[in-house]
Amino acid sequence: MQRFKEDFIFGTATSSYQIEGAVNEAGRTPSIWDTFSLTPGKVNNGDTGDVACDHYNRFEEDIEIIKSLGVDSYRFSIAWPRVFPHEGQYNPEGMAFYKRLATRLKEEGIRPFVTLYHWDLPQWAYEKGGWTNRESINWFMEFAEKCFEELDDVVDMWITHNEPWCVAMLGYYEGVHAPGHQNLQEAIQVAHHLLLSHGMAVQYYKETLKKDKPIGITLNLSPVYPASVEEMDYTAAQHFDGYLNRWFLDPVFKGSYPEDMKALYGKNGCDFDFIHDGDLELISIPCDFFGINFYNRALIEASADHPFLYQHAESDYPKTGMGWDISPNEFRELIYRVREDYTRLPIFITENGAAFDDQLEEDGTVKDEGRKSYVEQHLETIAALNEEGMGIQGYYLWSLLDNFEWAFGYDKRFGITYVDFKTQKRYVKDSAKRYTEIVRARTI
Repeated sequence: MQRFKEDFIFGTATSSYQIEGAVNEAGRTPSIWDTFSLTPGKVNNGDTGDVACDHYNRFEEDIEIIKSLGVDSYRFSIAWPRVFPHEGQYNPEGMAFYKRLATRLKEEGIRPFVTLYHWDLPQWAYEKGGWTNRESINWFMEFAEKCFEELDDVVDMWITHNEPWCVAMLGYYEGVHAPGHQNLQEAIQVAHHLLLSHGMAVQYYKETLKKDKPIGITLNLSPVYPASVEEMDYTAAQHFDGYLNRWFLDPVFKGSYPEDMKALYGKNGCDFDFIHDGDLELISIPCDFFGINFYNRALIEASADHPFLYQHAESDYPKTGMGWDISPNEFRELIYRVREDYTRLPIFITENGAAFDDQLEEDGTVKDEGRKSYVEQHLETIAALNEEGMGIQGYYLWSLLDNFEWAFGYDKRFGITYVDFKTQKRYVKDSAKRYTEIVRARTI
């Protein structure tokens, strides 16, 4: 049995577009995800976030669920188009929702951990070029400054951006996320502007406002392994590691982009004129912690059909409902690598969890043994890593609720609370009950 220290933070997490609904309420205008989900063929079953979990109207009920878990903290994000429904136009009514939410959490002894940007770019910003336009940094800064001004008193920690790789590469290169572009030049430009806006927000918060709540960024990371000892597979794995991990880790922690990836992108027709003098110094400005979202490892083999000469390989690992390898040992290796190659900052696991094909029983229970086991394995790994002095200070289980799972719509359930999307009734799953036991005992 392993013990977590008293100051280790247990939490759970969500994001605005995935749970809030109320897309037309209180002055909110569309985000790119509203537009994308209404575009035929983009989201499974034609699902949208119009209602989602109706959290906007049911947040009190959801706070009761969070409270029942016994967790220390709740991570949520702010819908930018609620707060700035038009360029330069602040909407106090939109901000009031987040004030109420954070205040109620504080009253219940639950620490709010707030993500500024979890992918719901206002449609008005997209129509002016979105993240491809360097002006997007100014729009983001206006939004961030208002959030700091209005919410810092009731927020315990801040994240600037969640998973910029998904925004840039899935949204602008692979085309499976909003806005659905397939343009590598745009994607690396978007990545740069996201990272630059992160650095500028951190600088503004710490140096201009002189605020002292912890602030950082969250990257999604997967340790990458070649499928064989063949040199071609090793090269393919290096390319994928550069694409997924190093293109974001290196600028944040080393103030540079990896040269091998610049060469690879250059071979694919990209230029780097969007990088201005001083940008990388801003991107690599020191933060207070590093957020990691971890779900699975990646197994990669060579493929002549892909511009980066890789493809995902089949493995014999047990899988989640997403088809992802359950890989807690590789999670351990990822943390070793982050510590050795990148940073000694406190680490928060800002997302970790699994989708499974959950079934609601007639008695209202959900016996999600797969998720229980997944969470236990990863928490055991974290406890062991901390015994070795790896400095993981918190864990946020994804997700509090079954929700709108982006292009998968409502088919993939990551929640520890089952949501009947027809009635909006919530049912606590067995995984939530097990998590509560671990949190209350602080042992596993």
